[in-house]
Amino acid sequence: MLTDYHNHLERGTLSLQYLKQFTDQATAKGIEHFGISEHAYHFYQTKNILSNPWVDARRYYDMEDYKSLFHQAWDNGIDVKMSIEMDYTPGKHEEMAEFIRGYDFDYVIGSIHWVGDFGIDLGEFKHEWELRDIKETYKGYFDQVVTLAQSNLFDIIGHLDLVKIFNYVPTDEQFLLEQYERATTALANSKTCVEISTAGLRKPVGKLYPDPRLLKLCYQKGVPIVLSSDAHVPDDVGRDFDEAIALARSVGYTSLMTFEKGERKEVTLGK
Repeated sequence: MLTDYHNHLERGTLSLQYLKQFTDQATAKGIEHFGISEHAYHFYQTKNILSNPWVDARRYYDMEDYKSLFHQAWDNGIDVKMSIEMDYTPGKHEEMAEFIRGYDFDYVIGSIHWVGDFGIDLGEFKHEWELRDIKETYKGYFDQVVTLAQSNLFDIIGHLDLVKIFNYVPTDEQFLLEQYERATTALANSKTCVEISTAGLRKPVGKLYPDPRLLKLCYQKGVPIVLSSDAHVPDDVGRDFDEAIALARSVGYTSLMTFEKGERKEVTLGK
């Protein structure tokens, strides 16, 4: 079987017509388990969790409208999972837990896009990479991977090494492997799955998330995986999944995890 659990409607509308473009593409690609996971920061209900000028300018959805869209889809026989991608925010564990408990999500993705006030994957902040210490940023990023896992709030961690998006990578190999080691140990001691995301192939780094060495450690420590495209337009659903499947198999994976109403089930990895 195949999953594509990380997808966004933000470039279109919260409408059944637009949602169906995504689900139709998933069906055409043979993806049996498909979900939408809109960014939590778009919703008014998350203002007490993550708030800064960049985020607040993009907060324009209400969770009631989001829920209603999924109920419309289910009433029309469309099989789509309801999820959210939440920016993991240190110091806001209680607020994140309260938000997650408030909705009947099939699964919840936790992702790291901010290291302090630095939006690591945002074009508007790209110049900051030249001004900051790369190792310091990486350590801050992987500090959050560890505490995200330890929080046990999330079913999946999104794009595990997103920090490499603009191809700024520490040249100190030992340092990098130390970050991978502590991150995967924390993930192995949590309920959190790792996604193999094809989105990195469409970014400046031009590589899958996560790095093969990082994924190999996940496999060795028994961390389950899902496949995701992080599609922001329908045509990107399931894109480059042949490469994601090849990477999964190359480190030893033969199964995926699926989710429904918070319950997980292991299935055989498709071709």
